[in-house]
Amino acid sequence: MTTYLPSLFGGMLIGLSAAMLLLLNGHIAGISGIVGRLALGVGVSVNLAFLTGLVLGPLVFLAAFGHWPTVTITAIWPTIIVAGLLVGIGSRMGSGCTSGHGVVGLARLSPRSVAAVITFLTSGVVAVTLSKGLGL
Repeated sequence: MTTYLPSLFGGMLIGLSAAMLLLLNGHIAGISGIVGRLALGVGVSVNLAFLTGLVLGPLVFLAAFGHWPTVTITAIWPTIIVAGLLVGIGSRMGSGCTSGHGVVGLARLSPRSVAAVITFLTSGVVAVTLSKGLGL
């Protein structure tokens, strides 16, 4: 059971921070929206604080569990770059990212977010199936 505790606590913190941002500031905790507002100079202090919390997350993990989070990336750099660009394009096309639609939108029972999350998951399954089938 202790294997799942970091993920459980992380999920609880994501939910708590998303709820606080919505209740206290009226903003959706979608990373693409937060970065977009920050780039436009809108709500700089709140958006910068949220992003700073994301960056400092691994340090909190280290303090709580005594080791760095394990991250393994097996893809090559060109694949990572193309994937990042596709995620960015998809976030713009979908009017938000997985964090905004998946965490907050689903909790608010937003039909648009339900459609977006179904699209995200379906696209992920198709991408993995194709990449495994092509040996990538």
